[in-house]
Amino acid sequence: MLSDIEIAQSAKLLPISEIAKKIGLLEEEYEPYGRYKAKITDDFIKRMENKPEGKLILVTAINPTPAGEGKTTTTVGLAMAMNKIGKNTVIALREPSLGPVFGMKGGAAGGGYAQVLPMEDINLHFTGDFNAITIAHNLLSAVIDNHIHQGNVLGIDQRRILFPRVMDMNDRALRNIVIGLGAKVDGIPRQDHFMITVASEIMAILCLSESISDLKTRLGNILVAYKLDGSPVYCRDLGVNGAMAAVLKDALKPNLVQTLENTPALIHGGPFANIAHGCNSVKATKLAMKLGDYAITEAGFGADLGAEKFFDIKCRFAGLKPSAVVLVATVRALKYNGGVAKADLVHENLEALRAGAVNLEAHIDNLHKYGVPVVVAINRFGTDTEAELKAVEDICTAKGAEFALSEVFAKGGEGGIDLAEKVVKACEKESNFHVLYGDELSIKDKIRTIAKEIYGAADVQFDAQASKAIAEFEALSPEYSKFPVCMAKTQYSLSDDQTKLGRPTGFTLTVREVKLSAGAGFIVALTGAIMTMPGLPKVPAAMKIDVDEDGRITGLF
Repeated sequence: MLSDIEIAQSAKLLPISEIAKKIGLLEEEYEPYGRYKAKITDDFIKRMENKPEGKLILVTAINPTPAGEGKTTTTVGLAMAMNKIGKNTVIALREPSLGPVFGMKGGAAGGGYAQVLPMEDINLHFTGDFNAITIAHNLLSAVIDNHIHQGNVLGIDQRRILFPRVMDMNDRALRNIVIGLGAKVDGIPRQDHFMITVASEIMAILCLSESISDLKTRLGNILVAYKLDGSPVYCRDLGVNGAMAAVLKDALKPNLVQTLENTPALIHGGPFANIAHGCNSVKATKLAMKLGDYAITEAGFGADLGAEKFFDIKCRFAGLKPSAVVLVATVRALKYNGGVAKADLVHENLEALRAGAVNLEAHIDNLHKYGVPVVVAINRFGTDTEAELKAVEDICTAKGAEFALSEVFAKGGEGGIDLAEKVVKACEKESNFHVLYGDELSIKDKIRTIAKEIYGAADVQFDAQASKAIAEFEALSPEYSKFPVCMAKTQYSLSDDQTKLGRPTGFTLTVREVKLSAGAGFIVALTGAIMTMPGLPKVPAAMKIDVDEDGRITGLF
């Protein structure tokens, strides 16, 4: 059996010029990055403004196992299958972060015969978007400390600097650091920390911005610190948002690639869903809707994280109205939620599967709260038995949920025909999409609504630090109270405790810290033990990656 990278390297890719031509791009409307990837310019996006929009389909999932359950694989395979049945379909995905690529999860370009290509480029440096975001972020960080060093005209309180540094790598040693040590010319010593780039507010801003002017305004609105008198300091006060936008001008352009079956794919932006808002860029999603009669996008991790944020943040801001939702479920994830250890998921266990089905049922219930038709995609793995697959189908039937077996990993688009046909039928049903909560709710009540309605919590406890921060934000501006909430929470459980599997109830969600992302336009609530700088596992995936004398990469998955 071929590995993902072997399948990818044996594929026959079309030159990106042919993919561009397929979607109607003129030569001057895209910028090639090598033979198989390109940036799409604003000229083309503007030319598409008056074109009707296609139907939008979201792919999400139940709570995953630590190994991942194939959400991107399903997204890619579904798009290829829909094109096979004559439906003009384009996908819009997130870009992978080097943190998980070199860490535990590996790449994020799909798998088997349902991949986006060139997978090596996409999973490693791609077109440099994440590097640009990292540079723009750290430029602001450097300017803050330089301002203090050069006399601190604004009177910034160095104990209340809110804007950290970032890098696109898992490195636990950078979670808490001291900077400015050494001689006087080396800066003012203070405590600081790093986050991973995907958790940067600038990543969120890039993904929510629809133009350079929008980008500059949002960058200028970043709350970076407080002054000694307690008043706020914004990025615009430091006069650097223009330079940051200049660094990001190319990163703002969506990236064009293709699937194994040459389906056009837009890959742009990549915030994690457990610590950020988990969706690709608004620009790419809206462009995909112009290019195809159907646009398929995905949201990170389980529906309690990615889908909730897609609906309540991205759709709210961008005015998107999805026509259908595909909920990916796997036999092994259900068994994991039923108490089976990761090492034992390959063995048939119908009792655990049925016990873990409550997790699938919770996500179906939650998605129905948004008024959008749902189709369950049962993503088949080689270790699944017929009895287990039949059990999942019975669970869906008992729940009254539409479902289809997906075999796109092994068969490509051909393995997703049934799923594609059922998704098309779902899109023909009436979608009464609406967000979960209104702007008028207080910040705490928005958090309570998500915790109770989506997670199943009985109550929410706010640590003193979190309550103090919320009061400060509400005092700064009445507009901040209207912001939606971006919950930072473990992906492995509906609760804030990753050990509580299945469908936990009666628990109290603890909000330990609250941050204002004034540029992005949302409030971030950190729960449980979630961290914005992950660490590497005992055996990082990087140890398996290599390259030979001919530049051929191995070990990437």
